[in-house]
Amino acid sequence: MRWTDEGLKLGMAALLCMLAAGACGERARQQSSPESVIETIKKRGALKVGMSTFVPWAMRDKTGELVGFEIDVARKLATDMGVAVDFVPTAWDGIIPALLAGKFDVIIGGLSITAQRNLTVNFTVPYAHSGMGVAANSELSRGLTWPEDYDSTEVTFTCRRGATSCSAVEELFSKAAVRKFDDEPQAVQEVLNGNAHAFVSSYPKPTLLVHRYGDKLFLPTMEALTQGNEAFGLRKGDPDALNFFSNWILVNTSNGWLKERHSYWFKTTSWAGQVDLTESAGQ
Repeated sequence: MRWTDEGLKLGMAALLCMLAAGACGERARQQSSPESVIETIKKRGALKVGMSTFVPWAMRDKTGELVGFEIDVARKLATDMGVAVDFVPTAWDGIIPALLAGKFDVIIGGLSITAQRNLTVNFTVPYAHSGMGVAANSELSRGLTWPEDYDSTEVTFTCRRGATSCSAVEELFSKAAVRKFDDEPQAVQEVLNGNAHAFVSSYPKPTLLVHRYGDKLFLPTMEALTQGNEAFGLRKGDPDALNFFSNWILVNTSNGWLKERHSYWFKTTSWAGQVDLTESAGQ
């Protein structure tokens, strides 16, 4: 087959159009791709962390400064990134909507991995594994046998609204009433006042409450109701951020740093003198 001059010109023109279209399409795809939150953090010079006060994950010490396991994690993460850290205290039941609205970059706040939540946000690999416990009113729960007598329409549990403790108690004690509160201290106070039988929360909160209010509360069981997997929560569509944060967790799991910090906050009470446990317990 012989090409005429006109045919060659038309062929070259078609090829140039195809190459130009491909280049333009690639530039359009690059321009339309959202910037990773990692780049946003580096440009801003600060990591914005969504969290909610929750003993011993995040608390105010006696001077008003934030302390706790999550606070340690977020501060080290920011240090390793070479940026400052800005904490954004947020009501627990609104923390995922606030993340999606761009109020902060990441949730670091004892957020347990659940299938329902994963439909809305992406999770890193777990960096902590908590268990749910129960603190019960001694007078109101007198004579009740754990766990069978607690699964009754005559029994009332309290929990923090939006927390996995609420869904856990609803599943395990389907006959019991469940009162949900926006703030954990309110849920605790309801039990202290004798208006509910038991409060459900992650360890070590139930143990700390019984230590603080031994004349009013007791532990009906030492076994964990559930075992959780806590992870960072991120907006969807950002594989770079998911990769970076997950690898940070893997590195600090391997070197023992996360285990040491978790043990300090969850297995000792060495930190108890820093905070007003009366206030955080609900009074």
